[in-house]
Amino acid sequence: MPLLIERNDITRMHVDAIVNAANEHLRHGGGVCGAIFAAAGPYELQQACDEIGHCDTGSSVATPAFALDARHIIHTVGPVWQGGGAGEEQALRSCYRTSLALAHELGDTSIAFPLISSGIYGYPKDQAIDVAINEIRAFLGQHDMEVHLILFDTQAMRATAGRFSHITEYINDVYVREHPYSRRARWESADGGYASNLPYYESLPLDEAAETDFEDFEVFGDFGDTASMPPAPAAAPQAAPDSARRMASSASAKESRKRTHDKREDQPGLLKRLLKKLDAPFSTTLMRMIDDRGLKDSDVYKRANLSRQHFSKIRSNPGYKPKKQTVLALAVALELSADETRLLLERAGFALTHADQRDIIVEYFIERGNYDIYEINLALYAFDQPLLG
Repeated sequence: MPLLIERNDITRMHVDAIVNAANEHLRHGGGVCGAIFAAAGPYELQQACDEIGHCDTGSSVATPAFALDARHIIHTVGPVWQGGGAGEEQALRSCYRTSLALAHELGDTSIAFPLISSGIYGYPKDQAIDVAINEIRAFLGQHDMEVHLILFDTQAMRATAGRFSHITEYINDVYVREHPYSRRARWESADGGYASNLPYYESLPLDEAAETDFEDFEVFGDFGDTASMPPAPAAAPQAAPDSARRMASSASAKESRKRTHDKREDQPGLLKRLLKKLDAPFSTTLMRMIDDRGLKDSDVYKRANLSRQHFSKIRSNPGYKPKKQTVLALAVALELSADETRLLLERAGFALTHADQRDIIVEYFIERGNYDIYEINLALYAFDQPLLG
């Protein structure tokens, strides 16, 4: 089953197990711990924790979830950041491993994690995200479970965005290639004059340009002043048709429509025969691609960040209509080229377009031969785009 990275309130998750970033004494704390205690029922949850008594750093224990919409709360104790040389990474990895193992042992099929140790314990968020994804990935390679990684605040998004500056450059490059004719804009300057020499995408970063209301600008030409533009050619004079010509044209059109109608009446199966000649549908094309690569179903749906049940629906239904993020995820799982990805998208009625920032980011990874679905989704999360799978 998939890994879902999302911004959410972990206490509102509808999953089998909710992970609490606990302290060793399993006492009501602050941050995520305090929110989970408050939502579950602080008295009942503290009583259950007191019966356990203690949990070592890197270990995990379970209690009932009480008022939360879950079966269990799994309490895991993350390390306090001391600069990285005191075994913090090994302890943090152990938090995810022991929590996932305990949830599996309890029969839970879905689990939600906070970003452990990244709050008051001070673990750098970008490193904490890497540890979480790598450990969850390793677990999902051997087990089926729906795993949610909840990044509650915007700091986590900023931490991931910083590592993808090269993607920002690529997006800007694509934008320039797609808009070679830079529209000139003029606006009122501080001294009451007008400036008119900067294309808007050169004067603004891409994210600012996207948020700018260009209706406030007066666009008046391309590549220089309007005075340098050649005059438009004069329109050729049009002779007014006479009544006889109009009548003849109308009669001809009616006769043509009648012949077409009679032909359709004579060939009621024409449309069906034409439809049979169309290219294979999405599901058939996908299965052929899988067979050509000699892959097993489990290889594909795990690489695509899909659940086994979802993939079974695709395989068993020739008329299946997928969402675009599902098609892109399967293209990544099959390690398709950009052209092959476009073909698979076309079979599902979509296109790989530079008008969609998500498509540009996925294309960036495909062109570089990086088919790591988790890395791609982390980049999409950093740019606030829908994830694949």
